[in-house]
Amino acid sequence: MSTDLDALEAFAGELLASLEPTARAELARRIARELRQSQQKRIAAQQNPDGSAFAPRKARLRAQRGKLRRQMFARIRLAKHLKTRATGNEAVVAFTARVSHIARAHQFGLRDHVDHRRGIKADYPARQLLGISVADEALIRDLAVAHLAGRP
Repeated sequence: MSTDLDALEAFAGELLASLEPTARAELARRIARELRQSQQKRIAAQQNPDGSAFAPRKARLRAQRGKLRRQMFARIRLAKHLKTRATGNEAVVAFTARVSHIARAHQFGLRDHVDHRRGIKADYPARQLLGISVADEALIRDLAVAHLAGRP
């Protein structure tokens, strides 16, 4: 994956470097927005960037009354928690500090508290919430080429 991004950078690096800083920042903002939408859709579909499914949830320790169907990460994938930042040199999609500990535990498969700080601890399987997929690489390439060609 990183070699493909390196090839993309080599392909468009000189052309993008010749752009004005405001034009590069505009392109970076657009890329960051599109990547956030792509990440949100992928998280909602519960897929890793390579297309494999997230590890399923474990059964709850306590019995629940009635049926409750909950989707994983429904709240943290909202735009208020998944922020974009762009400059002339970078486009960043990241979780806010408030939910970053939850995302980090799932991204890297760490051990964390289940409900709150004093609750029981659990080992979470790795679920790659943020990452660049093959479709995202194509999206970045298409946006860069369209921007260089002067198309919206």
